[in-house]
Amino acid sequence: MDVTLLYFDGCPNWQVADERLQEALARAGRDDVRVQRRLVSTPEEAEAARFRGSPTVLVDGRDPFADPAAPVGLSCRVYRTADGLAGSPTVDQLLAVLQ
Repeated sequence: MDVTLLYFDGCPNWQVADERLQEALARAGRDDVRVQRRLVSTPEEAEAARFRGSPTVLVDGRDPFADPAAPVGLSCRVYRTADGLAGSPTVDQLLAVLQ
């Protein structure tokens, strides 16, 4: 399994997403998976990566939380969770896409 976390420096939520990814992988028993972190710095990089905001989690190159209507660009991303909108997927949401 290949897991990549895309982010940009101005996003306050990517570290939360990173911590939650680590927890979800541990709970899934996937200590063999290392999260690759990829900084997206320019609008051109965002367009090339189809980056729909920070943080973006890719599992085997696919964005399991993608909203096709969301614009591509350097912006913060919002996720729908059981507790309302949040800046990162929950551990349970991540666990669901990692299993």
